Amino acid sequence: MDPVGHKLLQIAKGELGYRETASGYTKYGDWYGKHVDKGGYYKTAPWCDMFLAWAADKAGVEDCTGEFASTPDHASWFQKHHAWGHKPEPGAIAFFSFSGGKGIGDVEHVGLVEKVHGDKLSTIEANHDNQLARADRDVSQVVGYGYPSKITVKGEAVPGTEPKYEPKHSAPPPSAEALVGTLGSEKQVAQTSHATPEPPAQPVDQGAMLTGLLAVVVFGTVTLAIASSKVKMPVPSSGVQLRKRGKHHGKHHRKPVELPIEITPAQLDEADAGTAVMPALTVEAAAQAEDREFWGKIAAFEEDQELAFWDSLHSALSDVREPEHASMAGM
Repeated sequence: MDPVGHKLLQIAKGELGYRETASGYTKYGDWYGKHVDKGGYYKTAPWCDMFLAWAADKAGVEDCTGEFASTPDHASWFQKHHAWGHKPEPGAIAFFSFSGGKGIGDVEHVGLVEKVHGDKLSTIEANHDNQLARADRDVSQVVGYGYPSKITVKGEAVPGTEPKYEPKHSAPPPSAEALVGTLGSEKQVAQTSHATPEPPAQPVDQGAMLTGLLAVVVFGTVTLAIASSKVKMPVPSSGVQLRKRGKHHGKHHRKPVELPIEITPAQLDEADAGTAVMPALTVEAAAQAEDREFWGKIAAFEEDQELAFWDSLHSALSDVREPEHASMAGM
């Protein structure tokens, strides 16, 4: 349906049943003579087209429909504005010729198309049997149609034909860096100025912001889970170094420590001879080996101290005994 014509139909439905007086007076002709074309003639003139001018004024769409008393002039106006055609549709303004003529100069009557039924039209017409009423017409009586919504008014959209708002998809969620940067900048502003910030020019899409934060949290959680499944925890080193017998790694090779009690030379031979990998030493066994090595060094150190002590004692006794031997030799 033509959206501007739809507004005209709503006004027309509210006026159905209006009838001219015996003298031919109508309020629509009276209004036309006062507001469109000054003159008393219009009060009693044929009023089919003046009614449309009145209804357009009431609906606020007069720039889209024109304001005429002459039906041929009205049809010519639509043709001039490239809003003229021959396809019936609800809301269109139908221009009739009952004499069978098909030119604009043959137009005799005008009405609003309410419904289309194949080759039949249901219309609302003023000055139909001296009243405002519905009528049934055949499309063969129509010279052409005016389409109000196709009229361009000062380069602006015709009222009622503006594109309907359609919600758009949310913007992509912001990155973690963008969120951190935004929070940081807001914090700096709060610290350096106590003035009330001006509201943004455009409203913030809180749905998109919450969506972005949720995406960051979910993405981070999944990433951490994947990383945890891939990373292996390092196994503490036992600190015990072993080498195969008969193998040397240069003159500065380290001397192997004593084997733990759980490992025997037979097990080492079996490991060398076979392809099986020798069982790894436990951390506890390694710790015991380190303890034995440490206390072995301490024991050696203590032995050195004891030898030094006895050496010093022996030296002291020797110093005491030498004078005694000398005195006895003099006697």
